[in-house]
Amino acid sequence: MSAPARIEQESTLATTAPHGVPHPSPGSDALPLPPELAPEAVQRWRSSSGAVVDLLARARELSGVSAVRLGPRPTVLVTDPEAVRHVLALRSDRYVKRSHRARVLVGDGVLSATGEAWKRQRRLLQAQFTGAGIRRYEQRIAGAARRAADHWAECARTGTPTDVGEDMRFFALDTIWRSLTGHPLDEATNRELAAVEAVGATLPSTPSASADMAELRAAVAADLARIDAVAEGAIAAARRGEAGPEGPGLLRVLVDAAETHPEYTDRLIRDELVTLLAAGHETTATTLSWLYLLLDRHPEARRRALDSGPAGSPERERAIRALASETMRLYPAAWLIPRHATEDDVLAGYRVEAGTDVFVCPYLTHRDPALWPEPERFAPERFTAADEDRPSSRHGAYYPFGIGARACLGAQFAMREMTVLLEHLLPAYVPSFQDATTASAAFGFTVRPEGPMPATIAATPGD
Repeated sequence: MSAPARIEQESTLATTAPHGVPHPSPGSDALPLPPELAPEAVQRWRSSSGAVVDLLARARELSGVSAVRLGPRPTVLVTDPEAVRHVLALRSDRYVKRSHRARVLVGDGVLSATGEAWKRQRRLLQAQFTGAGIRRYEQRIAGAARRAADHWAECARTGTPTDVGEDMRFFALDTIWRSLTGHPLDEATNRELAAVEAVGATLPSTPSASADMAELRAAVAADLARIDAVAEGAIAAARRGEAGPEGPGLLRVLVDAAETHPEYTDRLIRDELVTLLAAGHETTATTLSWLYLLLDRHPEARRRALDSGPAGSPERERAIRALASETMRLYPAAWLIPRHATEDDVLAGYRVEAGTDVFVCPYLTHRDPALWPEPERFAPERFTAADEDRPSSRHGAYYPFGIGARACLGAQFAMREMTVLLEHLLPAYVPSFQDATTASAAFGFTVRPEGPMPATIAATPGD
């Protein structure tokens, strides 16, 4: 049936919910929800119970485009690949970012910027994250990976337990700090930048659950002050031309931009620095943490990756990247991508009115059994199959870094740093987790393992 015919017959976005409860079209009355999914259950700043994702999963069962009610505005959930493409890539001018959930932390950085300001900021940073740009930071990534390997070697030698989640966080933060400043991450800076994670933990799990921003800012004022102090010190050092032992970093690019772009005030440089710190380490650390939990349950996947080829071979690298890719399929760190419809549109044959919130959900697309056979199974071989046999080759079926103009700038950088770390750690060390409850998921600003991840590290013969 052609799209116009569908529009005539299905002029509003409506489906049938479980138990015969009708889904409203955008702008209609609120959807009655069962008690466990009542509005107060989803209007929290933080969610570790998964109440929000449970509601969205129920909506996804109805259709790849469905209406839900999470707050005062109409909301549409999008998980169908073609609709995902439509929102994020083909009609990104109609589906835009509004006030970003992380704005209290990142200010006007590229993550939250919009319009012409965003275009200028992205243009400046983009060259730093191409394949050629990333090669400038290769030695810094390797240095952070060697440091992580040395820590695990010491843990294995002494039998001292370690927290794998914290180790992954330190590695990712060390990598981005080296890339920004030319300095390895020191313990004092690490302690202060723990405030980034503390602020992130207070952010709303969905835009519709947004708290009063003035109240939120007041609640995290002390943590923001710690972050600002670190940023101010780093910016001042870059302005003085004080390169770290690994040479000038990306922060120098931002400081130099101020000479020809007056909009790059100290405040905007601070916002870009914090954006790169936050976005450049939390998602990578989360993915690596999930990966090690999955390997603990599926040790055969580690052995298959190591048996794929000798160290340093293209085959080994491809197998290691597949481990990370499959982890991001199951647990895309940015599990929800919010957009706002600025004008009326037709999406998958349904009318979406201007003013509608649109939630694109990689977490649910990646677990759709119509797209991914046995979607709950950890199967890295999905990403080593021939391209035409991979569901991920269908645009909009796999998008852990987003797609379209606002896809993650640091996607190649993140894949490279994860691959380098795993090339160091996988052949030589195996963590054994002490608490199986660490595998539960907390759905907040990101989807992360809930709780600490204590483990003992065993050295292996390597290869």
